[in-house]
Amino acid sequence: MASLSLQHSTHHFLSRALPTRSKPKPTSIRMSLQQNAPSIAVVGVTGAVGQEFLSVLSDRDFPYRSIKMLASNRSAGRRLTFENKEYVVEELTPESFDGVDIALFSAGGSISKKFGPIAVERGTIVVDNSSAFRMDEKVPLVIPEVNPEAMENIKIGMGKGAIIANPNCSTIICLMAATPLHKRAKVVRMVVSTYQAASGAGAAAMEELELQTREVLEGKPPTCKIFNQQYAFNIFSHNASVLPNGYNEEEMKMVKETRKIWNDKDIKVTATCIRVPVMRAHAESVNLQFESPLDEDTARDILKNAPGVVVIDDRESNHFPTPLEVSNKDDVAVGRIRQDLSLDGDQGLDIFVCGDQIRKGAALNAIQIAEMLL
Repeated sequence: MASLSLQHSTHHFLSRALPTRSKPKPTSIRMSLQQNAPSIAVVGVTGAVGQEFLSVLSDRDFPYRSIKMLASNRSAGRRLTFENKEYVVEELTPESFDGVDIALFSAGGSISKKFGPIAVERGTIVVDNSSAFRMDEKVPLVIPEVNPEAMENIKIGMGKGAIIANPNCSTIICLMAATPLHKRAKVVRMVVSTYQAASGAGAAAMEELELQTREVLEGKPPTCKIFNQQYAFNIFSHNASVLPNGYNEEEMKMVKETRKIWNDKDIKVTATCIRVPVMRAHAESVNLQFESPLDEDTARDILKNAPGVVVIDDRESNHFPTPLEVSNKDDVAVGRIRQDLSLDGDQGLDIFVCGDQIRKGAALNAIQIAEMLL
């Protein structure tokens, strides 16, 4: 491991950042570059999620007539290659949104709060990956496979801007699996424990985890800049701020966002969010208590037919979802599907869910929202 340079290895874990196709299309003209398609801006393009935006746009042949690469003045002037064309990263300003139909934001909450409304004033539809607008009653909080109806009145060409919020990555990964079961038997209480990867804290955290791993193996003190404690060979409570009620902000996001997405203020949700020394992709243990009975075989069939979900549930060989298996994958994997023995009458289930935090937990979900705008 020591022979791998940090730069090389981090590039490996973010290998999908700047998209390249291993199987180029036979024609040299990209189907996604179309004169009658929307103009796009990517805000925070040099970050881990911003880079994944580009990867997903390319993978899904998202149609666009032009694309702007936007970031802070610190990154302005950098050159990026996207779909065989070179772009210069521009500094984000209010004028950046002139003529832009869809803006994909992943530059942090403060940038979203400042520039989101500015973009809307200029007629742009903003898909925001931060927590800035998620709990705003006027802003739809959307997982396309779960609650597409929340944004049914927002389309390109309606003549005005809007903001649509991307939920928290942990919420997306959880609800992709829990919602199909909720629709069948109605969840009345959900208990979630998360095992969250370094990717959730960005590229710098991924670099620090790898650096710490090398340092610890070499008997050196670990570098702790992103997190204030050793991450390698350790687990600790999620680094979000702890609130007066004892929950941290990440846990309360899951509580509040689930209620909004499911449009049920009475749903009982509790969460414990933990950082684990995994490079990419989150895992979650989810306990569901239902209003109506739901047996595990029926649940397994429901999940096998759920969009965006793949079932990995092989008890005989003890094979269930792992973060490695879902890294760089679009689907959320679910397994360990079993009856909750502490509840009578098939009233509860335990499941284990894994999903790529950068992909479905962030960039893919945002691009799917953008596809619904077309």
